[in-house]
Amino acid sequence: MYDDRMDTRLTELEIRYMQQDRTLRELSDVVYRQELAIERLKRELEQLRDQVGEINGGGMSESVDEPPPPHY
Repeated sequence: MYDDRMDTRLTELEIRYMQQDRTLRELSDVVYRQELAIERLKRELEQLRDQVGEINGGGMSESVDEPPPPHY
C-alpha cells in the first residue's frame, strides 16, 4: 500500500515535470521569436528615422533661406 502511494506520487511528479519542461521550452521559443521581432523593428525604426531626417533635413535648410509667407 505504501509502495503504491509512492509510485502514484512519483508518477504524478514525473508528469508535472514533463509538463513544466514542455511549457518552459515553449516559452523559450516565444521569447526567442519576440527577440527577433524586436531586432527587426529596431532596424525598421532606424531606417524610418533616417528617412524622416533626410526629408526634414532637406526641407529645413531650404525653408530657412525662404522668407515667411505673406499671411505671417
